[in-house]
Amino acid sequence: MSSDAFRDQVAPALDVLRGRASFDAPMDAITWFRVGGPADLLVSPADEDDLAAFLAALPEDVPVQVVGMGSNLLVRDGGLEGVVIRLGGKGFGAVEHVGDTQLRVGTAMPDKRLAAAALDAGLDGFAFYHGIPGAVGGALRMNAGANGAETTERVIEVSAIDRQGKRHTLSHADMGYTYRHSEAAPDLIFTSALMQGEPAARDVIQQKMDQVQHHRETVQPIKERTGGSTFKNPPGYSAWKLVDEAGYRGRHMGGAQMSQMHCNFMLNIDNASAHDLETLGETVRQAVFETSGVALEWEIRRIGRFALGKAVTPFAAPSSPIA
Repeated sequence: MSSDAFRDQVAPALDVLRGRASFDAPMDAITWFRVGGPADLLVSPADEDDLAAFLAALPEDVPVQVVGMGSNLLVRDGGLEGVVIRLGGKGFGAVEHVGDTQLRVGTAMPDKRLAAAALDAGLDGFAFYHGIPGAVGGALRMNAGANGAETTERVIEVSAIDRQGKRHTLSHADMGYTYRHSEAAPDLIFTSALMQGEPAARDVIQQKMDQVQHHRETVQPIKERTGGSTFKNPPGYSAWKLVDEAGYRGRHMGGAQMSQMHCNFMLNIDNASAHDLETLGETVRQAVFETSGVALEWEIRRIGRFALGKAVTPFAAPSSPIA
């Protein structure tokens, strides 16, 4: 479809939008890897009503996907087709103390700010978010966790809007949480969540947050252009140990490198392309399988079109891998 035809197709939805919209929006300015081609159309709705109205007016055949802070995301070099929704902090980043032990949290709120809000409210159970470089929406979608805790332990219910602009409330059971995964329908856009904490002294909570920060600073390359943990931990294994045993600590491909400090972190060290990064990741997956029999799964979300002639073939393990 030509650019003019696409603009005509989405015009009815843009007519009702009160938020911001940008054609050919550069995604390398958003992702923490600092790579990726442009989005055909990037939209930031003003609030829930605006999001619902926009989606209801958008033709059904226009692809829609959601991005957050870009920390756990690899956008391919050919860019993103259709509409990309990015919820902003003004309309979706508030937090409200509900009752004695609950927080209503907007999904655009950074995880680190959620930990700080829980500290202010005197609620324990959120300190692990201090070490997750993302936003609440992504944490809800992938059951984000760190330091032995996971999002599933905090969620009571989640508010969402579907592709047709209809509103939904999902219970904890509806979310179907497992390790780094939820069963919520992929077309649902999470807008807020009701989350549960436990009363605790603020100095106790602060101490836990300080421990999380110390751990990040001493074992993770947090000042590099990275997407966080590259692969999920297979049952009974640590992904970084498997990568290390396969000989890929510090190894690089083009401008991409598996971190010397923490080899489950992939880095953009020298103007890497998304092709460099994804190729390195798939090469590591193959090497790990060859040395251990374990098939690593990506934790980083990879989306978008490959650049012409730059497709990456995913490693396909034999039919009976160990994991």
